[in-house]
Amino acid sequence: MGHRCLGRGLSDIAAMGGEPFACFLSLALPPELPQKWVNDFLAGLLRLADQFRVALSGGDTATAAKITADIMVLGRVPAGEALLRSQARPGDRIYVSGELGGSAAVLKELYSEEKGSAKGRACHFYPAPRIAVGRWLRKSKLATAMIDISDGLSVDLAHICEESGVDALVNLQAVPVARRADLNLALHGGEDYELLFTASKKAKLPARFAGVRITEIGEIRRRAGKGATVRSVDAAGRLRPLAPAGWEHFTRI
Repeated sequence: MGHRCLGRGLSDIAAMGGEPFACFLSLALPPELPQKWVNDFLAGLLRLADQFRVALSGGDTATAAKITADIMVLGRVPAGEALLRSQARPGDRIYVSGELGGSAAVLKELYSEEKGSAKGRACHFYPAPRIAVGRWLRKSKLATAMIDISDGLSVDLAHICEESGVDALVNLQAVPVARRADLNLALHGGEDYELLFTASKKAKLPARFAGVRITEIGEIRRRAGKGATVRSVDAAGRLRPLAPAGWEHFTRI
């Protein structure tokens, strides 16, 4: 839990091509919670913080009926170079890092009480923030817009389209589906913390960077209607709307 708490914040920094340098943690804990749980939580968080040279610089503690953890991660980027969600342009190609659906597949197994190896479940319990990939995309000036896949590909691509004023087309055959996942989980599962980005069709991107797979999955198109539209195309060439079916925070209240 400590790893995941910091990892999701680091992923937001990666999505802007930033360099993380500090974090602030606030914990509210039940009085009866075993000290070992707290020690293990901090150990997981600090291991990841050491990996990315992030200082735990402050925060707060309190008591509560349920465990509540709030983290703020600070990062830096040269002025005017941050990668935003709002700069995708018609003709850009759409890319993702890594493979998708793995985290959601692990949750599905856990809820169904299926057995799975600890190694096979690392993608959920120990997500890897793509700091190096984000930094490379910023420095190389290859990416035009970027976001991390925390809420699901279908939702996060819709965010880019909304912010950039464009539409998108996703090639379903090209989506990199994680082992033990399926296409539905890859499109909508969320919590993969991979990077979803756009780049000019003239850009030359490698198949892998820093050991991470880079896959082209579609293209950005000119907006055809009043609102942003994401569509998918399957192996038979059938076009269908790709509705955002992942996690949308403010529609779940």
